[in-house]
Amino acid sequence: MASRSIATTTKKLTSDFSSRAWPRGSRIACTPRHALSTKVTDPKLASIEALKVNKHRLMETLHKTCEWGMGRRWGSGPYAIGMSRLALSDADKQARDWFVETTSSLGCDVKIDAMGNIFAVRPGRQGGLATFAGSHLDTQPSGGRYDGILGILAGIEMLRVLKDHHVETEFPVGVVNWTNEEGARFPISMVSSGVWAGEIPLETAHNLREVGGGAATMRSELERIGYLGSVPASHESTPMAAHFELHIEQGPILEAERQKVGVVEGVQAYRWFTVEVTGRDAHTGTTPLANRADAMLLAARLITHSHRLATRHSALASTGILTVAPGSTNTIPGHVSFSLDVRAPADSTVDAMEADLKKDFAALAAGENVGDLMRGATPSSVPLEVSWRTDSVSPAIRFHGDCIAAVRASARAVTGDGKLVRDMRSGAGHDSVYTSRHCPTGMIFVPSTNGISHNPEEYTTPDDCAIGAEVLMQSVLRFDRMRASD
Repeated sequence: MASRSIATTTKKLTSDFSSRAWPRGSRIACTPRHALSTKVTDPKLASIEALKVNKHRLMETLHKTCEWGMGRRWGSGPYAIGMSRLALSDADKQARDWFVETTSSLGCDVKIDAMGNIFAVRPGRQGGLATFAGSHLDTQPSGGRYDGILGILAGIEMLRVLKDHHVETEFPVGVVNWTNEEGARFPISMVSSGVWAGEIPLETAHNLREVGGGAATMRSELERIGYLGSVPASHESTPMAAHFELHIEQGPILEAERQKVGVVEGVQAYRWFTVEVTGRDAHTGTTPLANRADAMLLAARLITHSHRLATRHSALASTGILTVAPGSTNTIPGHVSFSLDVRAPADSTVDAMEADLKKDFAALAAGENVGDLMRGATPSSVPLEVSWRTDSVSPAIRFHGDCIAAVRASARAVTGDGKLVRDMRSGAGHDSVYTSRHCPTGMIFVPSTNGISHNPEEYTTPDDCAIGAEVLMQSVLRFDRMRASD
């Protein structure tokens, strides 16, 4: 979304968070009349800045909820254990149940849509659309404790602080947990926010099968764990006034520059492909090199070439899944399938990468010596075939100016030093990409130790987690005040 005013955005939408729409039980708690309101005339925003998160409570809750879906231990400390909480698993159900119970106890109305997205909304002085803090509770199969999880737990901490101080916001505020953001179990990342945005058909999402050859689909698992909601998964059924997301950086920049907060201005473009290489099975001991149609050898050249093209285009290219058949030591592989993830700041760069990759992959399959990759090898007289499937497309986006301004002002207020804050662009995709299609959206980054993520050793210090949570809370409250002043 470009720069539509908040007033224009919110006037076009209406919301009904009544309990009639909820597919499962919820509890409505009344928030007492406020001792502190976001609707004040203080130009220094002292009332908002006086609110502080409870760092100990935030971290204690984060680690407690990480008992559901623990992964590999990587160190000797009590929390040196990674996460393996795949979407819609039994562990994910436990985390979801906790989220529903906790937000209900904090005075939120809760509803669940047809993709299992959970929307918890705390009433405001007025009715209208809620300003959300959102992220995800699912993890990679060998992930850490902070990717996505920190954003949800910071949203919970925001609700707790508001309750502790009897704060009444002008409009509703809430927290949303998006389903299967990682795309690790069901292979479309951010799929449920994509359905909400109208970019991914519900049927496509529901029919996604789990990776690894299992029979489970998203729909069957939503039904199994009790999170197939009756509310349509769409921005029309559950519109938002705004969406703010706190996330670890997942890269090295903030730590290297000794800065504390990244004000995310937008997200780079990316596309996911599946590449199929078809050759011919043959015996490894009786087939001369010149007579082989070795699908694995060609796949290795294609992956190497994707790296070279990425370097040439100042882009990124990665392969994370490789499937080889028939999978026998003494059989030359006749079929290989591999994933290809291509990213760049501009859509035009990804377009150019895709065009060059397809042209050069076809040439390499025909036996041409593209990029001198055949140097020193035996040419084969048997051609191979390469086919492509586009699995996911996410264009580059820029976040809403009002949300960027709210995050920037909050980051400077929390850190007390503008030098500790920097503007950034996200290299990874997030649910905020899809929310930005239909409501003002902003993101906040906090440092990742050694730039590590999607790894059990992923780590962000408690101090940095608390700073990020406080920036998130202030951003939501500043936006609420901006809406009230329009």
